[in-house]
Amino acid sequence: MSMPLRDPLTDLPPPCADAPRFGPSPRRATRQVRVGGIAVGGDAPVVVQSMTNTDTADVASTTKQVADLWRAGSELVRVTVNTPEAAAAVPRIVEKLAMMNVHVPIIGDFHYNGHQLLAGEPACAQALAKYRINPGNVGFGKKRDTQFAQLIEFAMQYDKPVRIGANWGSLDQALAAQLMDENHARAEPWDAGRVLREALIRSALDSADRAVALGLPADRIILSAKVSGVQELIAVYRELATRGTYALHLGLTEAGIGSKGIVASSAALAVLLQEGIGDTIRISLTPDPGASRTQEVIVAQELLQTLGLRAFTPMVTACPGCGRTTSEFFQELAKSVQEHVRDKMPTWKITHPGAENLTLAVMGCVVNGPGESRHANIGISLPGTGEAPAAPVFIDGEKAKTLRGDNIAQEFVAMIDDYVESKYGR
Repeated sequence: MSMPLRDPLTDLPPPCADAPRFGPSPRRATRQVRVGGIAVGGDAPVVVQSMTNTDTADVASTTKQVADLWRAGSELVRVTVNTPEAAAAVPRIVEKLAMMNVHVPIIGDFHYNGHQLLAGEPACAQALAKYRINPGNVGFGKKRDTQFAQLIEFAMQYDKPVRIGANWGSLDQALAAQLMDENHARAEPWDAGRVLREALIRSALDSADRAVALGLPADRIILSAKVSGVQELIAVYRELATRGTYALHLGLTEAGIGSKGIVASSAALAVLLQEGIGDTIRISLTPDPGASRTQEVIVAQELLQTLGLRAFTPMVTACPGCGRTTSEFFQELAKSVQEHVRDKMPTWKITHPGAENLTLAVMGCVVNGPGESRHANIGISLPGTGEAPAAPVFIDGEKAKTLRGDNIAQEFVAMIDDYVESKYGR
């Protein structure tokens, strides 16, 4: 007799007495998938990815944006492939990126007509590192299974992995209706939200099982089931993680603009990552008009680094300021230090491996300044209101120097560079 399905949104298990009290849970065991030269899942670190918002048929602008995203730290980049012109542009984009020494796997995002585009542009099928398939709109009615099978056949022909990505906004309506009918027959029917969450999970899992039945190895499949609500996303992925060993891509879809999108995505993904769920992530932000697309990459990196899962660039601890810190100098210094180390990191990554683990502190007064500065590899405690115009610098917990005068910022940055050279230089 089959057990009733648990609703992870409401039926939470009791706390485990021997659960870890500090740090994230062990990563959920998943099959490892190779996407170009990047490993996703298994014992690989959580991978950061992003997506362009250019017209893919515009080779120059798409190439530039992919390169910008890669330089910001995106390890996978997805592009829209929606027209014959976009499909034809993909091989040229990949070629131009290689000429620029930008070696990042490109993922093709297909909806509605992917089977036709890959058939019409074999070079596109070959150039892409992975295909993203949405089971909710791969085809409708009798054509759905046929067109899905065609996409899987292309993946097998060209030896490509796929992401089967179900989405709240394009849910398989036939499956949703079927599960609603089944729910009516239950002695204790679920609420509609739970049924729709189940439909999203089933859409991803049933499609993956169909792909395996067609001959695609399970270690070439990544799953996602995206929604736009934080609690719903947590519930869906908690349940999805219990039902197999497919690698999982995390992301809150339609997260929003600015701080709303950052907070919502971080709130949802942090819970799942802390529980060991997730092998690759995207922070789907709506950019401010004219703003760089790279912000979502930086947010993803900072989320993983803040959770202690990966290190990408030295992080700066800085106080928020109060009435004791009337000068804005410490704010300006904190910003310039963060920008300096982020700008340096692409070079340091090659010439000074390990520099990404460096911790820095820029503090604004004597209350917490010396203490926080001692906790960092390098920290500076700037003078607050009424304090002597001196800034002690601490290196690895010991007071190393006191800076004074008009060149404190330049001298402190120089000390950071000297520290990186002495500790991480080859």
